[in-house]
Amino acid sequence: MATVLVQEFKILDDDRSTTNYDHVIGRLGLDQDPPAGLVVHTAGWDEKAGVFRIVAVWQSADAATAFMRDRLQPVLDEGPVNPVRREEPDLESMYDAHHFVQG
Repeated sequence: MATVLVQEFKILDDDRSTTNYDHVIGRLGLDQDPPAGLVVHTAGWDEKAGVFRIVAVWQSADAATAFMRDRLQPVLDEGPVNPVRREEPDLESMYDAHHFVQG
């Protein structure tokens, strides 16, 4: 069954900068070289909830964990491009999807 990873970053002081996100995505090369097991990745502002939300659907928890360990963490360890917004996600959650439909 599919595994869903959700990360949320609270909007602080009306800051809508995506500098760190854009840098990390560029370094990862997700558009040119999607990681094994990734079904879909999306990110954007949820104004009603007051967060920048990242949602990724993976074929398995193992695929998500391997990506986070082997590709994402080394990029994060380099440090943020925008040091003003260097915080960890306010929410990070991974769960197995109860139901999943792929169009």
